[in-house]
Amino acid sequence: MPAIDIARLRKQAARLADFFFVPDEFLKHLREVLEFYVNRTMRKQPAIAPGSNLPTYRTHSFVIKQIEQEISRRASDYPAAALELADLLWDEGHLETRLLAAFLLGRIPPQEGTLLVRLTAWTQQVRDSNLRAELLDTSLRRIRTETPDQFLELIGEWLQPERTRLWSNGIQAVISAVSDPAFINLPPLLKLIAPVIEASPAKLQNEIEELVLALHKKYPTETTYFLRQVLAASTDPMTTITFRRISSSFPPALKEELREFIRVKPGQP
Repeated sequence: MPAIDIARLRKQAARLADFFFVPDEFLKHLREVLEFYVNRTMRKQPAIAPGSNLPTYRTHSFVIKQIEQEISRRASDYPAAALELADLLWDEGHLETRLLAAFLLGRIPPQEGTLLVRLTAWTQQVRDSNLRAELLDTSLRRIRTETPDQFLELIGEWLQPERTRLWSNGIQAVISAVSDPAFINLPPLLKLIAPVIEASPAKLQNEIEELVLALHKKYPTETTYFLRQVLAASTDPMTTITFRRISSSFPPALKEELREFIRVKPGQP
């Protein structure tokens, strides 16, 4: 990858933004920009993002951020055009193009009717946990801040008991909300995730661990009380098993508060 000339990159990104309303041309010129900033020192290695099944240009994140900066205003002002471009970028299937597609969704006004349908569909196509996390953070940013009730309704839909395949979406969206300084509406979030915590399926063990750590980092007192209440009320042995498995990563104070609920009891595995 050539050393990044900031002035040159800004010109390249600005020219790219000129094709915002012509998606095919935008994509053509985007490929040229990404190819220009390929990290050539890694050319001999497979061009797949670490921990992902997606091809990647291995372009520095600064390049992507500069492109985002240039197209941000247009995406907010022209949501229909932004959705059309986002669809094309997503279908291109590279890590960088999908990150840009996620960014575009996050700039579109929450009132855009097809936004959430598209987001749900995209999350079902993602096997890369890092990309899913980015998608469920970046794409929901305006909804979280501008229409929090709509955001909570969406999480509630994803966390319905009969929709276990969407639970990972709901958990990741909650993690993003907890990590967002602008989002402070904790009680309804806890109410929504309580059934998932109580079930604690083994296949979501890592996501639940990340969720607990994020909650405790920002709201230690509330999180401790909430988890004690859920664990005390649970009759599902899987709850105890999962929490016992993930408790090694908990802060000492939290681990001690939950010890009585997750200790091995006679007859338990």
